Amino acid sequence: MTHTNIRPFALTDSEAVITVWKACGLVVPWNDPHKDIARKMKVNPELFLVAIADGRVVGTVMGGYEGHRGWINYLAVSPNYQGRGIGRALMDNIEAKLLALGCPKINLQVRSSNRAIIQFYGHIGYHIDDVISLGKRLIPDG
Repeated sequence: MTHTNIRPFALTDSEAVITVWKACGLVVPWNDPHKDIARKMKVNPELFLVAIADGRVVGTVMGGYEGHRGWINYLAVSPNYQGRGIGRALMDNIEAKLLALGCPKINLQVRSSNRAIIQFYGHIGYHIDDVISLGKRLIPDG
């Protein structure tokens, strides 16, 4: 594993975080990443973590908890740093923070075409639930 420091996100990390998200294909036209960061900073900002290696942001994860379920969003590791245990370290950190809040279960959504990340989550104990994910946009970003 590459030596990394995992710490809370700081606003000065914004552009580096978005660069990681873009490199990982997480930025989509219907979500403005700057607005996603601003929204996260209003709700559980302590559950937004970054991984630092070689002096720069190389990984991210956003966690959330509303009292019933925890959620994971924007788990990403720069392609040049993947396979070094950084994603696992980010998940271990965010799971520990959610558990400390009393969170009984974590949910996350993955695009069904992203086989590699589905396999990654399977290796760290996540299972495909027999559910259908529905969504409704209340505030358009574009």
